[in-house]
Amino acid sequence: MPPGTFAELWSARIASTPGQMFLLFQDSDGSVTRWTYGEFDVAVRRCQAQLAAVGVRRGDAVHVALRNCPAFVALWLACAAQGACLVPVDPSSSERDLVQQLNRVRPRVGFCGTGRALTYRAAAAPVGLTYIALAESASDLEQLGAPLAPPRIEVAEGDRLAVMFTSGTTSQPKGAVVTQANYREVAQVMSKIVGLGAAHRWYVTLPLFHANAQYYCFAPAIAAGASVALTSRFSASGWVRGARELEVTHASLFAAPIRMILARTDEAERHLALEHVWFAQSLGRVHFERFAELVGVPPRQLYGMTETLAIVCADQDAVPQPELIGRPAGGRHVRLVDPTTGRAPAVGAPGEIRVAGVRGRSLFLEYLDAPEATARAFEVDDAGVTWLRTGDLAADVGDGVLRFVGRADDVIKVAGENVSLTEVEAVVAQAPGVLEAAVLSKPDPVRDAVPVAYVVPVDPAAPPSTRDLEAWSRDNLSPAARPREWHVIDALPRTSVGKVRRFMIDPSLPDG
Repeated sequence: MPPGTFAELWSARIASTPGQMFLLFQDSDGSVTRWTYGEFDVAVRRCQAQLAAVGVRRGDAVHVALRNCPAFVALWLACAAQGACLVPVDPSSSERDLVQQLNRVRPRVGFCGTGRALTYRAAAAPVGLTYIALAESASDLEQLGAPLAPPRIEVAEGDRLAVMFTSGTTSQPKGAVVTQANYREVAQVMSKIVGLGAAHRWYVTLPLFHANAQYYCFAPAIAAGASVALTSRFSASGWVRGARELEVTHASLFAAPIRMILARTDEAERHLALEHVWFAQSLGRVHFERFAELVGVPPRQLYGMTETLAIVCADQDAVPQPELIGRPAGGRHVRLVDPTTGRAPAVGAPGEIRVAGVRGRSLFLEYLDAPEATARAFEVDDAGVTWLRTGDLAADVGDGVLRFVGRADDVIKVAGENVSLTEVEAVVAQAPGVLEAAVLSKPDPVRDAVPVAYVVPVDPAAPPSTRDLEAWSRDNLSPAARPREWHVIDALPRTSVGKVRRFMIDPSLPDG
């Protein structure tokens, strides 16, 4: 059976459980506003009417540069109903970045926060874009609403619903085109993987313009009739308190925010009793165990990307392990391919993760106006099966259980031995006095390449010494994986969801 559209999924949810709680929004002042599904649908329909009033038609793009707020959610759902294409971007984008985005997608209308309206206006003026500035608070839903009934639009499964710009940790972002059918499928698949029910509540503190919050939290909540607690900003020191006050049961995070939460949470803070926590990217065992104690459940590592929609793998074993992304999940078909030989790697050896699926349904449709990049991303085998080349490496540790290694260019050869910079980072971040770390590759005339570490201290006034870090690494890392240089820096350049932008740390070193 075809999955149908995301717009139909929302309509079916409204028809079946209009009185069920849908959204709790915690504003920056701590106030909390609540909407049932039925109440929020009123806001969605008013938003759709607003879009129609400013000329948005089926197929048009709607550019959204908003922080986490109810209007973001309403605009997303209104775009689904209108057959429009949401283009969510980092609200802190520079004028230059905004100009590039607007020239690429040519939206019919734009939305931004009032605090950043001057920057947005400067980017919008050259293309003559109409834009609406919002307070990014609960009050926006009163402002967003035309006094007319929204039009009835027939949308199709293959219609674009979003262009998601990838994080751009090693290069400029690409625009992944996501369809109505994509969103519906990710909603249904992810709700089943988690076993989501109406009594559950997701805690969304990561930015809404990123795939994690949309794919893993909001979409499956709609499929299951669950609720979502949304905060205006991520607060490491207030994360645990917020989870308790908003009575959440589920959360999804990256490793970097988890380390920040551990570093900033008061030791006197009472522990939580969550039912489920996803995390992505490498997390050292010490941090894994401390976070499990703090939230009341061991976090489970998953692997997925913007282009895969639903996750590819997840550690769903009875006792999850910090280094494992587990087995394929949600009916996925996955294979590992040695990037050099094109054959399956030996057990324990890294191979590129390739994921089978259907473009526009279980895999993204294409990269925006980039046919060459799209052609490189997909491969069709002799049986007619489409495979996505992820560019990420994993190793089979046995019985089909996978361990994430890193991006293909994050694995270096040190005197002939494979070293994952991602794995070294997770270990170094556990060193005494270290808050977070990034590890880069530096050419070496003897070993081909060596790791170089950049660390941010917990206490800038008393950073760990190079001698102490070297001694610690001798006890905790294999010889090939030990950094040959140590640099203490104030902060790491990161994407808005915490991924390290390695190429911005030391321009003198090669990308990767």
